[in-house]
Amino acid sequence: MDTTPKTWRLRVELDDSPGALARVTIRLAERDCNVLALSVIPVPGGVLDELVVRAAPGLLPADLVAAVRAEGGRCVGITPADLRDLVDAPTAALRAAALALRDPDAIGEALRTVLGADSVVLADHAPRPAEEGSRTADFPATPGSYAARRGWAPFTQVELARGQALIDLLSADGPVAPQPTALLTDDGMALVLRPGRAGDEDAVAELHSRCSMGTLFSRYHAGVRTVPRRWLHRLLSPPRGTTSVAQCADRVVAIGQLIPLSTPDSAEVSLLVEDGWQGRGVGTALLGALARAARADGRRELVGWCLPAETGLLRTAARAGLPTSVRREDGLLRVSIATGGRGVPGPGRLGSASRQVASG
Repeated sequence: MDTTPKTWRLRVELDDSPGALARVTIRLAERDCNVLALSVIPVPGGVLDELVVRAAPGLLPADLVAAVRAEGGRCVGITPADLRDLVDAPTAALRAAALALRDPDAIGEALRTVLGADSVVLADHAPRPAEEGSRTADFPATPGSYAARRGWAPFTQVELARGQALIDLLSADGPVAPQPTALLTDDGMALVLRPGRAGDEDAVAELHSRCSMGTLFSRYHAGVRTVPRRWLHRLLSPPRGTTSVAQCADRVVAIGQLIPLSTPDSAEVSLLVEDGWQGRGVGTALLGALARAARADGRRELVGWCLPAETGLLRTAARAGLPTSVRREDGLLRVSIATGGRGVPGPGRLGSASRQVASG
């Protein structure tokens, strides 16, 4: 049995009567649970109480729900929590807004933080009106919209208003959709980091033709010299995934991909950087951008596959401020990269980095 204490975030609906909440907290205390934070969320006809609870070792979510029910309450949502959930809502919203103002690529992550959502992604459909009690919500932006999803509890009207207020704030300052980012290498070369698109197929084919056989083998784990046209389409428009490219003048000099895995918290990452641009921070910038996109989509882990002698991805993650762990699987190194590192680089000047290759 796991003896590590767990922290949970509960939403509880109680009768509007004196002592109702006190009885719930006493019941939790009897189960050796410690209430770390409490907030009240107004809803039509009453309020919801949100508690961050440190549970006793071995206590299951069902035990917490049973404790709430024993005092006449209804647990409308429960999800794992961490220390960030101990920050009060106004402080969290201000921090999220500051993050999005500094880095337009972090708008999805900022909105996810404000909403406590499982994921926030750029939507490919027209925004639908948000409704109280729904587990999905669209937020119109300029251009497009952001789609938020939360499985652990429905959105309240207060939360929907908070999310829209964040979008309105960012819209007042400028376009809220992620924009191409200008970067400068240590040796003074200017690049643009931007989403890949179908029109990049020829440029990406030329990128592969300029890469050495060693770089291509490290990326694909096979002898590749030319890339079939159907590969180019999948590289730039991966199913359910996203692609970013680094461009200098009219040349694409690097490409990175993010593909969601079957586990909801993980996504596979792959990078390819032209030989002449390796060691100049391009891969670090790509990995940082992909980590932010993954985090906004609710992914806590990036997974890269490398040859046993290849350590470039590990060094890149370290320079990007992203914690890693490694294990061997099927003759390859499985590199696990946490998306929540403190030093994920945003727009600006690139730091130095070494060779950037991982499998896709």
